[in-house]
Amino acid sequence: MTKHLTGTREDWLAARLALLEEEKELTRRSDELAQRRQGLPWVRIDKTYRFDTDEGNVSLTDLFRGRSQLLVYHFMFGPDYEAGCPSCSSIADGFNGIAVHLENHDVALTAMSRAPLSKLQAFKQRMGWAFPWASARDTDFNFDFNVAFTEQQQREGIEYNFRREPAVRDSIAGESVQQWKLRGSETPVAQIAAMTGTDVPTYTYSAFSRGVDGIWGMYQWLDRAPKGRNETGVWWRHHDAYDKA
Repeated sequence: MTKHLTGTREDWLAARLALLEEEKELTRRSDELAQRRQGLPWVRIDKTYRFDTDEGNVSLTDLFRGRSQLLVYHFMFGPDYEAGCPSCSSIADGFNGIAVHLENHDVALTAMSRAPLSKLQAFKQRMGWAFPWASARDTDFNFDFNVAFTEQQQREGIEYNFRREPAVRDSIAGESVQQWKLRGSETPVAQIAAMTGTDVPTYTYSAFSRGVDGIWGMYQWLDRAPKGRNETGVWWRHHDAYDKA
C-alpha cells in the first residue's frame, strides 16, 4: 500500500496553488540568470581551427552555417571509443527535433567530439541522428576550451568547471561520478565505459557541476512524474540497447 499523502481535490488544489507561486518565482529567477549569462563579455577567438564534417574540412566560422550564433555541445566520444557516451547520447536524442528550429532562429547547433569523423558518422547512422557533428581530432579546440586534458595535465591539476581542480588521485577511476549505489561493485564510470566499448582508463567521464539537467530532456519529464527521478544508479542506455539490458 502506498504511503504517499492523500487528500481531497480541495486539499490538492490548495497545495498546488501554493507550489505554483514558488514555481513562478523560480522561473523569474531563471530568466534573470539567463540574461546575466547572455551579458557575459565576449572573447575574441584568433586561433585558426579546422574540423572534419559531413561537408568536408571546415573552419570554425563555417560551423555557423550563415547564422550569427553557434551552440557547441561537447559530446564525449574519444578517439578510442567504439560508441558515444550513453549520457551524451540520451541528451543528443533531442537534437534532431530542435536543430531545425534553432537554425530558423539564427542559431546553429553542432556536436563536437575528438573521435575521427568515420566513427561519428557510423554512430550517427546507428542512432538515426541528422544533426551536425564535427570531429576536432586534429585540433586543440577541446583542449583550448578546457573540455579535454592529457594524463599529465590531470596529474598536475586542471582548469575545469571555471575553476582550478586539484590533481587526480590513483583512485579517481571509481570517484569520477557521484557515489551512486549500483548493482554489485561496478563503479558508474566502469558501467558507462563498457557502453562505449572502452575501459575506465580510456574513458573519462566529466560534466560541469549541475546545470546539465536543463538540456537533458528526459529529466524534465521525470521531475513531473509521480515518482520523480527514482534512480539508484546508471539506468539509461543508448536508445537502441534497452531491449538488450
